[in-house]
Amino acid sequence: MTNINSIQHQQVTDLFANIWQNYIEVTPSADKIHHLLSSGGDLINDHVAYRTFDSAKVNLDKLAAILIALGYKYSGEYDFSSKKLNAKHFEHSDASLPKVFISELRVKEFSVNVQNIIEKMVSAIDDEKVAQSSFLYSGTHWQVSKAEYQTLLAESEYAAWVAAWGYRANHFTVSINHLDNFSTIEKVNSAVKAGGFLLNTTGGEIKGDSIVKLEQSSTMADKAIVKFSDGEAEIPSCFYEFAKRYPLNSGELYAGFVAASADKIFESTNAA
Repeated sequence: MTNINSIQHQQVTDLFANIWQNYIEVTPSADKIHHLLSSGGDLINDHVAYRTFDSAKVNLDKLAAILIALGYKYSGEYDFSSKKLNAKHFEHSDASLPKVFISELRVKEFSVNVQNIIEKMVSAIDDEKVAQSSFLYSGTHWQVSKAEYQTLLAESEYAAWVAAWGYRANHFTVSINHLDNFSTIEKVNSAVKAGGFLLNTTGGEIKGDSIVKLEQSSTMADKAIVKFSDGEAEIPSCFYEFAKRYPLNSGELYAGFVAASADKIFESTNAA
């Protein structure tokens, strides 16, 4: 590895260390499961996911620009018509670094009330901050009321989640392929449930299979206190995902995502 690559690897590693710390502040279950599955060692993160709006200031490509500057490249595109989302994923040439899955809400496909709330939120963001790597763990840059949160929630759980939590990892994902003590997603799920954690059962506990080259499961999101402009409320925060990838004919592991499975994974932040 050249010195430049070494520096870049360290920059990405440091960035995701900060993203992880910000994430576990509102997702303590992820830290507990991390230790449960790792038996003291480091885990390889398969991917980290982000949510945003398709507004010019903070759209998917704006978030991606932070990663591209650190050596990431566009690697796939997805459409979630029922949730009115676009998505892309990005990979680093260093396969030990996590893939990043970024989705964006197609704001103009929602009611004027929802559009106005989102426009007000986005307008409060400092343009300069969007270009900084720290934006990926900066949280909210606005205040919304409980009523505004409920207005968003009635049309889009996704929009309400971004309003409450802002710019932080929506989830991290354990790479089952790199675990020492677990070889199958079934064994991981059993260990997670035995630890007292609730799994997302939408579409079954396991989404996907060896035929589509990717199996995924996830916890249901933790709940944490959010300070709205007119008081506090306990709502779903973030969740932890688990992924098992299968080899292609070339022998390399499938590196993409399966839209039908990801659509069900989005349900992990729904209120139980």
